[in-house]
Amino acid sequence: MNARATTRVNARDPLRRGGTRLHRIGTLLRRIRVRRRRTRVRRLRRVLAALLTLFLLVCAAVVVAYRMTPIPEPHPETVSQSTVFVDTGGEYLGRRGPVDRQDIPLKQVPRHVQDAVIAAENRSFRTDSGVAPSAILRAALATVTGGDRQGGSTITQQYVKNALLTPEQSLKRKAHEALIAVKLDRTRAKDDILAGYLNTVYFGRGAAGIESAARNYFGVGAHDLTVSQGAALASILNLPSYYERAGADAKVTGTLERRWVWVLDAMADSGAISARERTAARFPAFRFYPPGGTNGQRQYLIDTASAEAADRLGITEDQLARGGYKVHTTFDLGLQDETAELVRERTPDSDTGGKGGKGVQVVKGVKGARLHTAVVATVPGDGAVRVLYGGADYAHQPFNDAVDGAVEAGTVLDPFAYKGLRFGDPLSELVKETAPTPLRLNSAYATLAADGTYAAPYTVAKITKAGRTVHTAHAKTRTALHGKEAAVITELLNVPGGEGGAFLPGVKDGAFAPARAVPAVPVVPVVHSAGAGSGPGARTAWRSVYSPKLALTLALFAERGGKPVRVAGLTGDLPPDSYAALAADEVWRLAGSPGGRTPQQPKPTSAPVP
Repeated sequence: MNARATTRVNARDPLRRGGTRLHRIGTLLRRIRVRRRRTRVRRLRRVLAALLTLFLLVCAAVVVAYRMTPIPEPHPETVSQSTVFVDTGGEYLGRRGPVDRQDIPLKQVPRHVQDAVIAAENRSFRTDSGVAPSAILRAALATVTGGDRQGGSTITQQYVKNALLTPEQSLKRKAHEALIAVKLDRTRAKDDILAGYLNTVYFGRGAAGIESAARNYFGVGAHDLTVSQGAALASILNLPSYYERAGADAKVTGTLERRWVWVLDAMADSGAISARERTAARFPAFRFYPPGGTNGQRQYLIDTASAEAADRLGITEDQLARGGYKVHTTFDLGLQDETAELVRERTPDSDTGGKGGKGVQVVKGVKGARLHTAVVATVPGDGAVRVLYGGADYAHQPFNDAVDGAVEAGTVLDPFAYKGLRFGDPLSELVKETAPTPLRLNSAYATLAADGTYAAPYTVAKITKAGRTVHTAHAKTRTALHGKEAAVITELLNVPGGEGGAFLPGVKDGAFAPARAVPAVPVVPVVHSAGAGSGPGARTAWRSVYSPKLALTLALFAERGGKPVRVAGLTGDLPPDSYAALAADEVWRLAGSPGGRTPQQPKPTSAPVP
């Protein structure tokens, strides 16, 4: 059978016709599936190519951005520092400057404090690349969705955010922060980054940096922080504005203690502290916060020391305040505070007649008279000023009575007025003054205590910056009076009645004529009470006490509307000279009676003023 015949037969066979159609449909479907598969493959390839291109473009953009992104300089406000003033024992006096911050090298921060901060803020700090991808993703998601602000950044990122960038919350700034953090991590040592972070991070209580935080929370320098104190400061970093009330708010203190335990446990787990150190750790005590009113007394001290420190460094006081210096003064803060409290308690009150007033009294019916007390204590032969009480409250009276107050001398310079005395500068000019300042008058009696050696008073012992000493004071002394003549004056002041102003024994016709040998230096405190006027007409009162170890001067004077008035009637039940003697001798006792016993109280030389 030929092909045409076969075709006709198949055409007549319905089964054969159906099979052929199914075969054609199957072939068509297979072709469609192949075409779709090929289309999907082509599309997948295109998508993969696009993604790869995008990835390469992103990588290229990151590389370009990385190379083109410089590490910015810290903001001026983050590197601004204050200058801190401390007393002769290192006790904090106060500060000057725009912010409470001081840079210190990392070597002055104990290793356990560094480890505490790392345990609290970024445990992978020593090994990570400077960024935390998970934190970046959380922040990006929060920014897109409008969620709460996210933390969790590395120490490097925090330093970049705090010191190098603005606090703006955006994806662009977060990306910029990450780039700088990576670059910083690759170009700077970890210790340098940690030092920058510790010197700029905010700890609450107005303290920026670890040095200020240590002082504000515990009253010590960063180098003296214990394991417990370091862990507490590290714990505060999480919420400084909340935890700054630790020690004053029981709830806050309890919350902080739980975080403190968590930080210490992490330190122990990492080997930063031993098991014994962990067991021995006790939650530290904090300085009270918020502090009380500003201590007006300390501002007098800071004013004087600031002017002297700026002069020693050859800069302005504004430059000093912003320079990040530590000024070690000669003041004895404990004795200064006790002196201020003593004067406050002894000053009569005009309304009640009791203690604790501000020195305002009525004189002969004239209201508004104000009693002023100035106290100066220096080290003879050296000039270091230990006490400088210049007024009751700096906020009400910034004028320093002890340094700038011209007080009528009266008889206080009589011991230096006899014929035959030969004075050297500057004593030769001082003894001619009719109204010396208490500080200058004190230097004259300190010269007697030092066997005729005058020492210029000074208040700054040393100045340091970032742990480096930039100035050390040296006593400026000179012979202002022959040692024998100084000893004669001292001997005359030691005779009975000498403390009241009687110098006649050993003096003939107003000139020295000692009848016996006198000691080169006093063996007991030498005292001298003097003043201008007496009885109801007393205008000023002086009291000087000295030994080879300390020279103390107290002056009383009064003014009304800027004009001098009598002190008589302003000292309560005591006449001015007795009032001054009691106050000065009490300060001498508070000082530990250096060089001998507390002076005996003189008999009143004038009657109380009714």
